[in-house]
Order: sequence, then C-alpha cells, then structure tokens
Amino acid sequence: MPLQRVKGCFVIYSINWFFDVNVLVIMRNMLRMPRIIGITGNIACGKTVVGHMLLEMGAERYIDADAVVHKLYQSGQSIAIKVAEAFGPDVVASDGNIDRKALGTIVFQDSEAMGHLEAIVHPAVSQALANELASVTPSGIVVIDAVKLLEGGSGKFCQSKWMVVCSEELEYERLIVRNKLNSEEAWTRIRAQSSVVARLQLVDEVIDNSGSLEDTRKQVAAAYERFCQQFPV
Repeated sequence: MPLQRVKGCFVIYSINWFFDVNVLVIMRNMLRMPRIIGITGNIACGKTVVGHMLLEMGAERYIDADAVVHKLYQSGQSIAIKVAEAFGPDVVASDGNIDRKALGTIVFQDSEAMGHLEAIVHPAVSQALANELASVTPSGIVVIDAVKLLEGGSGKFCQSKWMVVCSEELEYERLIVRNKLNSEEAWTRIRAQSSVVARLQLVDEVIDNSGSLEDTRKQVAAAYERFCQQFPV
C-alpha cells in the first residue's frame, strides 16, 4: 500500500476502498493532521443536516462523498466517460452529465453492477478526499459524510464515528420529495441498504433524526461537545 505526501500530509491509497481506507489519517499528533468525525447512515436519514449543524458548531470542513461523486459525473470528466462506456448511453443525460437516477435504477437492482461502478468511481473519490483534507488546518475538525464509512473500513481511521438514523418510512417520504422517485424506486433503494441494527455496535454516537430539527440539534451538540473534550487541540 503506497504512501504519498500531499501538501504536507501523508495519505495512504488502496484501490479496494470506497471512501474506506484510501485516504486516512495516520499518527495525527505526529503529523499534525486534522481531527475527523465520520458520519454514516442510510439514504435520506439526514446525514447532510447533521453535517451542516457541525459546521455551525465549529467544524472547519464538511466533505460529502455524494457531492464529490456528483462532480465526477459532470460532462467531460474522465469518470463520467468511463461510466458511460461501462453502462451505455442510457445513463447519460442530454447535457452530457451522468444521469444519476438512470444509473441508480441499474445498480441498486444489481450488486454486480454496483461493484463495477464502485471500482470505477472510488479511486477518484479517494483522490478528491485527499485534496480536501490537505487544505484543512492542523487544528481543524473535518466531517466526512460517507454511506460506506463502516463497511469499507474507513471508520477505524476517524477519531469518532457517528450513525444518523430514522425510520424507513421517513426515508421513503424524503426520497419521494427530494429525489423525485416513485414508490417502487424509493423502496428498492431503501431495501438495498445494509441493516442499521447490525452497524450500531460499530459507531461511537447515534443521532436519531426522526423528530424535530431542534431535537436533532441537541443530540449533535452533545455529541460534538463529547468529541471536543475527548480530542482537544
């Protein structure tokens, strides 16, 4: 596993990683790397809401893996070209960008297709993450939002791992509104996810986003205070 220096910090790359162990913090105190909170949870559970709350509370950078992928899918990007070659013209929108809804229809129903997509996209996501981490101050706190944070192994390289949860019914409602999916499409994506219960023992904090935003904010504030106390500058 090669070690590369990027703008004063060291990162490790592993081609088998999806936001997993490609880019990780090593010996933070020695190399003066930022502190990292890893956020995970199923689709439409509210990870972005929690990430932006942490920014308001003092975190320096929020890195959304999904947003990183969105940029890679833009017209002309090498990853967009490779995805189009792998999955055909039906996944390309009229503006040349990858049509994420069309692509999702394919990969959320076919685990082999999902694996093929991840093999194309994940190394580029890792490089993008390395670039983001390199620009954070040594005393800063970084929030990494990644669905595969735990399954891929990256969680063990974060100082703290948080799981955002809500009911499947709420996930369904949010997908219908936010992603403009029909009922079948929404349930297909929800049921393709890993079990929340099986992952709870792997995290340090659980944020229940089933209630009001104020309820969620109180939980986030308490968890953030514990993090700052446990990992001071």
